[in-house]
Amino acid sequence: MGFFKKKSKCFYAMANGKTVAIEDVPDEVFATKMMGDGIAIQPSEGNIYAPCNGKVTMVMDNTKHAVGIENEDGMEILIHVGLDTVNLGGEGFETFVQVGDVVKPGDLLIQYDKQKFETDGINDMTMLVIVDIKGYTLTKYHIDKQVQIKDSPILEYK
Repeated sequence: MGFFKKKSKCFYAMANGKTVAIEDVPDEVFATKMMGDGIAIQPSEGNIYAPCNGKVTMVMDNTKHAVGIENEDGMEILIHVGLDTVNLGGEGFETFVQVGDVVKPGDLLIQYDKQKFETDGINDMTMLVIVDIKGYTLTKYHIDKQVQIKDSPILEYK
């Protein structure tokens, strides 16, 4: 009958751009899922948004390159902008949230200077990593797709 079938839930695009399999991120920590499973986006602009309803649990105050969110199902995620961007010490970044803020898909989290990154040869691929999956199962990865914030599911779970 299907009355008790769990409906899939999802994380939406945290940037406009093209999705990339986490295994294809050119950084061993992400590609080997040391921090957790997930998906990445090669952003088309320097704005990073919330991919879900949730509460901000962590903001890298000094480096401004990463934000942690606990979604409405208790899953803990990390949004990490770029590769080796921690070394920038926050230069070129601006954060728009703080710990305790409640967010919804499409809320602006971080802006960065995409043009400066390109000029300096910094890879701005942005990862969504599931740090604590809370017993859920990732069911569908929307890989190699052009995505838009708020509208495009990138990772489904149940």
